[in-house]
Amino acid sequence: MSVDRQPGDHRDPVAASATPLPAERRPEPGPIAILPEPRPRFVAAVEAGGGTVGELSDATRGIIWLDSSSSAPLEQALREHPSVGWVQLPWAGVDAFADVLARHADRAFPLWTSAKGAYSEPVAEHALTLTLATLRGLPEKARSTSWASPPTGLSLFGRRVLIVGAGGIAAELLRLLEPFHTVITVVRRSPVPMPGVARTVTTDRLLEVLPEADVVILAAAATSETKNLIGAPELAAMREDAVLVNIARGTLVDSSALADALHAGHLTGAGLDVTAPEPLPDGHPLWTAPRCVITSHSADTPEMIAPLLAERVRLNVEALLGDGAFVGVVDPALGY
Repeated sequence: MSVDRQPGDHRDPVAASATPLPAERRPEPGPIAILPEPRPRFVAAVEAGGGTVGELSDATRGIIWLDSSSSAPLEQALREHPSVGWVQLPWAGVDAFADVLARHADRAFPLWTSAKGAYSEPVAEHALTLTLATLRGLPEKARSTSWASPPTGLSLFGRRVLIVGAGGIAAELLRLLEPFHTVITVVRRSPVPMPGVARTVTTDRLLEVLPEADVVILAAAATSETKNLIGAPELAAMREDAVLVNIARGTLVDSSALADALHAGHLTGAGLDVTAPEPLPDGHPLWTAPRCVITSHSADTPEMIAPLLAERVRLNVEALLGDGAFVGVVDPALGY
């Protein structure tokens, strides 16, 4: 059997779907600044895409932004250099840059791109890991200090899975779930069907479909509309033996309501890679909630995402200098 991948060799599943932007939406080509400071991997990515890396100046036409701790320095750079026509953000989610995106929502430029979709493979793998772990009762079994009897656990085979979100992570999850013969419903903003999905419904029907699901996986963007998407009413609507998995953003779940539900004996389990707040402070009720596993935002580690982000940078530099087929274009008005 031939092997076309090395261990940990993830691919960007959405890169091939990029299409050229109309001429009026394409930023002007030119030198690219990597901020707050250049890193060798990304300098190499820019050069591999045919671009030139330089200090931020009036000649700069693109910015590769590698810091998510604050959007203020990026806002300042754009204010002082209005000729910048393209900004590449480092993460799939852009909620850390919500303020600066909102201030540019009514402007044609800069064009914003993120890493959305690029990290789909490792994150979907982690979502499947948390799904299996919670169904099989691993959160409690890992804490056990004596032999448990009788054996417990639920199988994923044939289960009804509800995925909230329809981006790259959801698409990769559909592929990973195929061997388990699950029946999948996708909840998204529009009712556009997805291949391999039994049913697609809009977000306003979430409460209607939650009671039918054995597994609920959150893979949607963090926006003002998705904040506390899963709160006390939604948790109450879920089956007693259902599991909840969140690999999107912590703000999609009301953490206090989830902790209350778990402590009250509701749900078979919860698998959380993300929380609100984050980091989750010591002493938060979720840390001691039964049947809950928290993996401290490790679905995509730096070692996993660095090569994927570098490849996204290379492709988008090629787009800047070529046909405008940018990958991961962000709508600043929608926030994703």
